[in-house]
Amino acid sequence: MIREMRRKNQQLPQEVSQEILKKGSFGVLAVHGDDGYPYAVPLSYVYFDGKIYFHSAKEGHKVDAVRHYEKVSFCVVEKDEISEAELTTFYRSVIVFGKAHIIEDAQEKRTAIEALTMKYCPGNMAGGLEAIKKEWDRFCMIVLEPDLITGKEAVEFMRQRKG
Repeated sequence: MIREMRRKNQQLPQEVSQEILKKGSFGVLAVHGDDGYPYAVPLSYVYFDGKIYFHSAKEGHKVDAVRHYEKVSFCVVEKDEISEAELTTFYRSVIVFGKAHIIEDAQEKRTAIEALTMKYCPGNMAGGLEAIKKEWDRFCMIVLEPDLITGKEAVEFMRQRKG
């Protein structure tokens, strides 16, 4: 069971949360790691077609964890401003709960890696496509299918957004 947000008055509308996911430059994937320890890893991603995609080596802690246990969470922080005067942090972030798996279908893998390349290298797609071709057998793509997407913001941002 996924817990509901406690401070619902600070919850972002779903459209705003999805925009944060689209624009974010990195996020932190949390998985069920070795010996019951959580494993959280920062990574590049793309939010595309309602799903989140990551690339990975075919071996390693992250891939092993996803193969072992599909339930994961993913966090993107859009804003993080420290206010010493107010003894607080002004933040806006999104957390996604869902199930992740390694993409087995070659066309889905290609679509996902091309979307990732377009996000990070839109001005160098030719170079990106060449790298994809060269490294194709060395990487895999992981898809996170969200069960729940929740965004939250500091009260100060909430007041600004609402006018």
